[in-house]
Amino acid sequence: MPSVIYRYMNLSAVAVLLCTAVTVSLIALCYADLSSRFAGSGAAWLYSYHAFGRFTGYELGIFTWFLGCCTLSAEIVALLTTLKSFLPIFNRPLIYGVAALGLIILFAIINFFGRSLVKLVNNVSAAAKILTLIIFIVVGVFFIHKANFSPVIPQAALKGPMPFIRHFGEAFTPIFYLFTGFSFLPIAAKQMNNPEKNIPRVLIAVMVSVTILDALMMTVAVGLSGTKLGGYSTPLANALGTAIGKWGYAFIIFGMLVSIFGVAFSASFNTPSLIASMANEHGMLPKFIGKKNKHDAPWVGILLTSILSALFATQSYLFLVSCTVLASFIQYVPSILAVIKFEHSNEYPTHGFKLPGKYLIPSFALLVSCYMVTNFTAKTLFVGTVIAILAAAAYFFIKKDRSYEEKHIKWLEDLRNRDKKEEQLNKSAVQKN
Repeated sequence: MPSVIYRYMNLSAVAVLLCTAVTVSLIALCYADLSSRFAGSGAAWLYSYHAFGRFTGYELGIFTWFLGCCTLSAEIVALLTTLKSFLPIFNRPLIYGVAALGLIILFAIINFFGRSLVKLVNNVSAAAKILTLIIFIVVGVFFIHKANFSPVIPQAALKGPMPFIRHFGEAFTPIFYLFTGFSFLPIAAKQMNNPEKNIPRVLIAVMVSVTILDALMMTVAVGLSGTKLGGYSTPLANALGTAIGKWGYAFIIFGMLVSIFGVAFSASFNTPSLIASMANEHGMLPKFIGKKNKHDAPWVGILLTSILSALFATQSYLFLVSCTVLASFIQYVPSILAVIKFEHSNEYPTHGFKLPGKYLIPSFALLVSCYMVTNFTAKTLFVGTVIAILAAAAYFFIKKDRSYEEKHIKWLEDLRNRDKKEEQLNKSAVQKN
């Protein structure tokens, strides 16, 4: 990623990264608002379901599942691309394909045995990623050459406003991908403690920490490699290798492999949970899709996720990144509109987090999301359109289960009664004071 971003914007890629972080944070704040209203699993599709009805929630659910499959495939491609840099055998198409399929099958087998191992692998990989980045930054800063910070902006981007906007947009999309993980946090809300209060806090903490680490990482990488950065397939490893030798290269590669493996593994766990929750909690998909084994693992969802991810793993990394950003855009827009609707109607009051400025943050977040459309290729838009049409066609063949509708109506009544009780208690407290 640092290599691709640098090619488009040189040192100013750091400024683009900070700009992207601020704009994505606006969307993350909308998710924080929504997650404080609902404790159920599902994230974007759940919010859209409550705001705009069953069909919108269903379409968003399919696209969020598509997003998870693209993320899983992208991380597997990234893992194998990293291995190619020092194990040439993975350049052979057959070996590459067998390895990709083998990883997907491995993740599926582990997921069949429940979430305890997932938690361990996720924690180890997260620690490996953060530790690798911190060591890269702390060690690399002593080997920075100021001359490498030039040029600040590519000459091609300085030829006029339109070339600059094009270069900015080309860097914006892959940088945006670095932050899309926040939308996965509320997906498994039912498996968390006090999600209405904890998820908003975690969303904000994640955005701040990722921004700081990535901005420092990009600055040090440019300072170490300069214009050479744009030509590396493993830029951080090559940058530190240039500074301190082969041990620096080997350390970064190891940290990358552990980190990427963990992200892919986490996606392989969250994604099946999403379509299982659509089937089990609201009956938006046939019941068999939500089936679980004795380890509480959604085995049908795991199989479906593995099949789609295996198909996408045949594509290039940057195309998968583009698909991930497209799927993110499709779930962000209805989620932001849901914030505006709930803010206006006060239908689902927040409990623990409320956006300042009323409509200001969601309005800016909506503008940012719409800007993303200008950076998608025709191929990416075509894939998104096909997914939307196929999902819509399948919707009309899925029978509605009245029991889920009745359960939803009862849940709404319970929520309104709870809010009335809280309001009465607050009034009583004010009167006593």
